Amino acid sequence: MSKKLRLCEVADVKDGEPVAAFAEGMPALAVYNVDGEIFVTDNLCTHGNAMLTDGYQDGDVIECPFHGGSFDIKTGAAKAFPCQVAIVSYPVEIEDGWVCIAKPEEAA
Repeated sequence: MSKKLRLCEVADVKDGEPVAAFAEGMPALAVYNVDGEIFVTDNLCTHGNAMLTDGYQDGDVIECPFHGGSFDIKTGAAKAFPCQVAIVSYPVEIEDGWVCIAKPEEAA
């Protein structure tokens, strides 16, 4: 049975204003509200050493603040040069008003 990691309250994530989240054993995470639906991705751009939550969210796309590359928030796919490597996107569960993701299984 996998445990869930609580990242932040749903009410703290406004449409178009991504929120940085931190959970033990996880890379820096970004939580997004896209038209009322919540998504979670890694927060670190795969091209430059930038936090995506410092960038600009336009609908379901997040633009990196360093070089203007962008990613699809829903899938993590790189959308614009110079970004070419996808960011990790995590399945989200809403539990008691909190944004949660599954805790990765411990290595055997």
